Amino acid sequence: MLNRRESDVMQAVYSLCHEKGICLVAPNELLELLPPRKKFTERELDGVLSELALDNYFELLLSERKGEKMYVISLRANGYAFKRQHTQLKRDVAGRLFWAIASAIVAFFVGCLLKRLF
Repeated sequence: MLNRRESDVMQAVYSLCHEKGICLVAPNELLELLPPRKKFTERELDGVLSELALDNYFELLLSERKGEKMYVISLRANGYAFKRQHTQLKRDVAGRLFWAIASAIVAFFVGCLLKRLF
């Protein structure tokens, strides 16, 4: 299970690499794709990317092009399945929320019925 920061980074990586399965991206390009409300530094991005690589979402290689740091990211099986897992997580949360609301409504009506009977 990914935390929020890892999920944000993985969404950005997936949006870049999902077509070919591999991409060459600069840290600045990746930082631009991340939500602006969360301030990522390049050092934090390196840490999150290395954690995701250890979790086998993708293979991460550091490269240099014209003196600029570049990431070579190649998606693995977990990386390809990220979008499906993200959709399933949303569906599960919506289902649990629905059942919580439905059970609260039923409990309210049962409580009202019991008050009238007794």
